[in-house]
Amino acid sequence: MIRNRIKEYRAKFDMKQEELAAKVGVRRETISNLEKGKYNPSLVLAWNIAKVFDVPIEKIFTVEN
Repeated sequence: MIRNRIKEYRAKFDMKQEELAAKVGVRRETISNLEKGKYNPSLVLAWNIAKVFDVPIEKIFTVEN
């Protein structure tokens, strides 16, 4: 399972789901599903989200067994 801290980082940057979605080229529902753990991102999407927040991928996404 991949855990993420997208919602936490969005709050730090005062960013709405719609804004993040537009920046990474997905729908708002995709961001919502990622935050709820219903969807695992592709590597490219995870990379792009990390770039938006200017942090390494590992700061946002972690793999749990």
